[in-house]
Amino acid sequence: MARFAERVFARRLHRYYVNWRGCAGPRRVFSKEAGQVVAEFPEGYRITPDEDRAKAQRFFEPAATRAAAGQYDYAIELYLQGLNLDPDAVEAHKALRDMSLRRKASGGKALGMLDKMKIKSSKEDKQNMLNAEKLLAYDPGERSYMADVFQNSIKAGCFETALWMGPTLLQANVSHPKADIKYFFVLRDGYKQLNRWKLASEALAYAVQMRPEDMDLNREQRDLATLNAMQEGNYEQGDFRQSMRDVDRQQSLMEQDREIHTVDAMTRQINEAEQEYRADPLETGKLMRYVEVLSKTDDSEYENKAIEVLEEAHKRTKQYRFRLAIHRIQMKQMDRMERAMRAEVAANKADESLLKDYKAYLKEKYERELAIFTEASEEYPTDMTLKYEASLRLIRLNRHDEAIPALQLVRGDPKYRTDGSILLGQAFLNAGFPDEAADTFAHASEEYQVRNDPKSLQIYYWWGRSLEAKTPPDTPAALKCYSQVFQWNAAYLDVGQRIRRLRAGPTQTPPAVQ
Repeated sequence: MARFAERVFARRLHRYYVNWRGCAGPRRVFSKEAGQVVAEFPEGYRITPDEDRAKAQRFFEPAATRAAAGQYDYAIELYLQGLNLDPDAVEAHKALRDMSLRRKASGGKALGMLDKMKIKSSKEDKQNMLNAEKLLAYDPGERSYMADVFQNSIKAGCFETALWMGPTLLQANVSHPKADIKYFFVLRDGYKQLNRWKLASEALAYAVQMRPEDMDLNREQRDLATLNAMQEGNYEQGDFRQSMRDVDRQQSLMEQDREIHTVDAMTRQINEAEQEYRADPLETGKLMRYVEVLSKTDDSEYENKAIEVLEEAHKRTKQYRFRLAIHRIQMKQMDRMERAMRAEVAANKADESLLKDYKAYLKEKYERELAIFTEASEEYPTDMTLKYEASLRLIRLNRHDEAIPALQLVRGDPKYRTDGSILLGQAFLNAGFPDEAADTFAHASEEYQVRNDPKSLQIYYWWGRSLEAKTPPDTPAALKCYSQVFQWNAAYLDVGQRIRRLRAGPTQTPPAVQ
């Protein structure tokens, strides 16, 4: 995720306009006068158009009037209709919560079971956030609803809402007679997505208090505190709509931290970095700065120049880090080629020769990456990231027996405990050890306490696959795992088909493990 540099909100900029193209990554603000990008919003941040904000006010104002008159249920609906238009309107969220607390104090009841059943899960993250907020409005002390608001607001790009709800959930869990550690983990994971290391560290500190003997949690808490200390900038919590104070500084930061967007910027950055490097070619920092600028262009000519500089440095110093930097540039080039070939295959689905060439290239790419990460992990044996990447390539090459011992080592690192366990379970299953796979996923489900997120879906789905592959199959337990996945996400892979087949009885052969 892009660094949270000084943020600009569109409605305050009279001389600027927002690029609304549906491209991935941060949304950019262009200056009509300067003719260039001058600011950007964080990646995934949802920007509400001015007209929608104005429309939302037409709901918020009467909602406040109804709330003051004690017409709470009507006010809740008005607030939610307004938030549907302007979902990151924090003041409206606050007003709705204040009103819900007054409603609770006056004897207001939570929604009944039938009313809750009418609130269905949606494929749209914003709607799931609003659904959770409606439930929370009727039951303001329920921590699970707070967690749902927090998580779905991040998914929906409503980061200000997440940063408002996070402290509310934290305080609710801390003050609860039975604090639940899973909510501290929810907060930690959410704040990490937002690069809010201090808040993530504070949330995890409470988990450490609950499990003081857990050395992995202690270590992770210290790592988060270190990241916070190293983080550049001093960003105020919840403020993504600051006015632009230094256009030149913003432009400079963006050019350095993002890909180089214009020829002028590219030329200036390269020339400056090259001059610094040529003035002191033995200074590693200036050399790597020059290499970084060259490789950011995603242009083969510049990338090859960076490789030449790195090769010269490696030949002179014999330091492996220069060789690894060369490999990383080469892997970028291979990724670019793979994307181009994939796009060509997608555009010519009837051409089997293109598909055959693509598969052959993909296999060659994985083998080359495996060799790179294997070599690097031998040079840096304590770096689990390199071992994890090597193991991932072994899995992709269907060399599961070789991946198992590496993954058993990798999952000992807290950073890769969950991801490593998932890959290890899949390796066991594909290598013909379903019992060991099932045990691995069972243990992973106990350790990973977050629910209804991509990792938990993987754990329960592959747990079911492992149970189904046992001899004899543990069909009831497999069905239970699949059912849990289906309740979270009915469209996940082929889980619906598997449930129907198992419930229909042993008349069909289970699909092969993939």
